[in-house]
Amino acid sequence: MGRLIRTISEDGAVIALAVDATDIAERAQQIHKTSAVTSAALGRLLSAAAMMGSMLKGKHDSVTLRISGDGPAGSVIAVADSEGNSRGYVQNPVVEIPLNKKGKLDVSGCIGSGTLTVMKDLGLKEPYIAQIPLATGEIAEDITSYYAVSEQTPTVCALGVLVNPDLSVQAAGGFLIQLLPSADDDTIDAVEKGLEGLPSFTQMLSSGMTLEEIIRKALPAFEMNVLDESTPEYRCTCSRKRVEDALISTGKAELEDMAKDDKTEVSCHFCDKVYSFSGSEILALSKQAGKA
Repeated sequence: MGRLIRTISEDGAVIALAVDATDIAERAQQIHKTSAVTSAALGRLLSAAAMMGSMLKGKHDSVTLRISGDGPAGSVIAVADSEGNSRGYVQNPVVEIPLNKKGKLDVSGCIGSGTLTVMKDLGLKEPYIAQIPLATGEIAEDITSYYAVSEQTPTVCALGVLVNPDLSVQAAGGFLIQLLPSADDDTIDAVEKGLEGLPSFTQMLSSGMTLEEIIRKALPAFEMNVLDESTPEYRCTCSRKRVEDALISTGKAELEDMAKDDKTEVSCHFCDKVYSFSGSEILALSKQAGKA
């Protein structure tokens, strides 16, 4: 099970979140059978979604992050609730490309150019939706850019996924640091100085450092107090009822056409669970669609 903490500085000028999403990324790899570079891309996005979800106030609020790139991975999607529980998938789970110039998994090359869309469902009539061009395709920089452009919040995001040779996930997660309105130039300088020469998140996590220790290392000039913590996991919210509702939404004529087959199968993108419907069950749903 993962772990996520939210902290705030003693002077109320800085907030920092950190998540150990190793189990989440590993579960995603097991479900989607991702290759190393797509595990890294999806794991990073799941980590970002978990932290962004934990900042939502409503119990039933959720955030969806969608990266639409022209790289070989195609679209990458992650959804998280207000406790950081997340789920996701990548359009093309198996991508084999060379390492980048630094000898690392080439997430940017896997993603390519495109857009990042952030959708927040806050229980209102319409969800909040913002879309920005991808800054680098490395995901952490794209999340930082989103906050700067769409929310005008100075933010530093670090994300990482360490994949073993057997494709299992050794470490995954990240941190998010934001300046609050009370932050002054001295605060900004202190944050920037603390981040200079900081090891990668996965280096620190795999070395045994706790999330609190990672935040202290990233922000040595600040006394950070833990506001709360949660134990997020990879959690899919699909159900047969939700699939039925989705089928009904396709319309009476479409369902009547589907009912001609002996069996219709619908697979969940997030957990790959398959829901089977007989022709008579589809016909019954078409009658409900006709009443809608």
